[in-house]
Amino acid sequence: MGRPVRIAPSILSADFARLGDQVRAAEDAGADVIHVDVMDGHFVPNITIGPLVVSAVRAVTSLPLDVHLMIEQPERFVAAFAEAGADILTVHPEATVHLHRVLQQIRGLGLRAGVALNPSTSEHALAYVGAYTDLVLVMTVNPGFGGQRVIPEVFEKIARVRAFLDAHSPSAWLSVDGGIDPQTAPQVVAAGADTLVAGSAIYAAQAGIAAAIGALRLAAATA
Repeated sequence: MGRPVRIAPSILSADFARLGDQVRAAEDAGADVIHVDVMDGHFVPNITIGPLVVSAVRAVTSLPLDVHLMIEQPERFVAAFAEAGADILTVHPEATVHLHRVLQQIRGLGLRAGVALNPSTSEHALAYVGAYTDLVLVMTVNPGFGGQRVIPEVFEKIARVRAFLDAHSPSAWLSVDGGIDPQTAPQVVAAGADTLVAGSAIYAAQAGIAAAIGALRLAAATA
């Protein structure tokens, strides 16, 4: 494997009535990042949360907050999420007319800038923004809802993104989101992922949050 693997629990699958406790539990269990999915009901067919919830999560954890903006025209809200306490803002190429400008805007506020690739979005979308990208998020499911199964054709794309980052932005993270569990984790890590976003595999696990994070780490180590 050769590189450390980060575990990034997605609060999309958390119990929002106990959100603070569930975020703390993930941190106590050794999570490396907290992943926050923001959906607007336009770019994806679901509505989730906004800056107020990010601010609330920021208040209960010292972990980096990776805020995944599944929203149209994300440039309108970059400053608000930065003020709320995000450390990373990840946007979709299809959601903005000027991807390069948005990545510069994010970095200009002192945050790390990410680009998310939907299953049908080519890695070629990174061609002219690699130098401005701190994280690439490869979606292995169509975004909008948790608990989906991995689209297997995406594994090859993970490997191609890994090769691109090694050549153009070696310090950038390669994050994978969608259907990540102990069965799929070794495959995506073997393909080159170094950050695993998992929602239901952590927050819906019968064994509990700590055991679920441990199982993911163990599985990733077998890649």
